[in-house]
Amino acid sequence: MAWLGALLLAGHAVPATAQYAAGTTVTLEAASDERRRGLSWSDGDPVLRGSLSVPLTEGLSLDGTATTLWGSDRHGGADAVLDLGATYAKQLGGWRLTAEGRYHLFPGAAGQGYGEVGAIAGFALGPANVDLGARYAPRQSAIGGDNLYLSASGAFAIPATPFTLSAHVGHSSGDVSDPVQAARLRPGGSYWDHGVAIDWYRGRWSAGLRYADTDIDAADNTHAGASLIARVGFTL
Repeated sequence: MAWLGALLLAGHAVPATAQYAAGTTVTLEAASDERRRGLSWSDGDPVLRGSLSVPLTEGLSLDGTATTLWGSDRHGGADAVLDLGATYAKQLGGWRLTAEGRYHLFPGAAGQGYGEVGAIAGFALGPANVDLGARYAPRQSAIGGDNLYLSASGAFAIPATPFTLSAHVGHSSGDVSDPVQAARLRPGGSYWDHGVAIDWYRGRWSAGLRYADTDIDAADNTHAGASLIARVGFTL
């Protein structure tokens, strides 16, 4: 039960956040699918997620996330994914600049781990927030080459309601050295993904509904087509 130990260490969720000593945050969530960049990492099965973020200095934090995968075909039969790394954020005028580094571990599967770095620039327009991001995984055997992900996203908190609307679009590209391994993150080669979501926040509870899709050809479309994902979160 490697996934159980992973879940106890950390997790991946945004909606329900508990504040602890020294600004540490802990979150828990259940979702109908683990879909990243338009691809299901859990073979379309429901997942449990949790997260831990520990601030070290102003703007710098160590982050750990864990998500159950239940023997994911996409990731060599992995029972879970652990996303471990650090985030540094700084406010410059109206811009919030963020740099991050992550290593993705896959308990229950051998030789599947890989690392990536990212940078995000965000700014606020009244109740709306816009983020422009770039994340890059250098050439690694586990992903059959390298991988560049460029994205744009926006979120709008509806005034006087507990609802937030959001949308995103992203593009994955890179060089291929091993087509079989490269299909983990980019089935069929470079592709676009997009999605919209509505989230509800009230006290300790949160919930959301998200639509996700890609332009990946049907022949390479295993768990990459249109999907509606539901989630619910609770504050510890």
